[in-house]
Amino acid sequence: MHAMVWAVVAAVLILLELTTTTLVFVMLGIGAAAGAIAAGAGAGIVAQFAAFGVVSVATLVFARPTAMRRLHGGPEHRQGTEALISREALVVAKVDGHDGRVRISGEIWSARSFDGQTEYEVGDRVNVAQIDGATALVL
Repeated sequence: MHAMVWAVVAAVLILLELTTTTLVFVMLGIGAAAGAIAAGAGAGIVAQFAAFGVVSVATLVFARPTAMRRLHGGPEHRQGTEALISREALVVAKVDGHDGRVRISGEIWSARSFDGQTEYEVGDRVNVAQIDGATALVL
């Protein structure tokens, strides 16, 4: 095949990707571009299709999963009480297995020790392990 045919196929596949956003057609388009390069270098039809196949499969197997994670993965944004987990808190009233108070991000929360036995004194720094209703369970 002629290099221009491969280039047109590559362009059509890449443009088709704009309608799907699955990153499949763009990977095939990259394979078609490899076929165009092979054709431009004077390779035979078998080598052109081999370049198309190998590059297409390689990009689908190796590049696409990484690209999909980067495109759709994004950082995890915790909200509400979930955002308080793992935060450091300052004990403002003695914390034991039953009661206490801590300051988390400037707010006073009721608290109790996570294991139900450990006691923390005023001024201790603790970490929020879990939120149970309106009570912070701390370590």
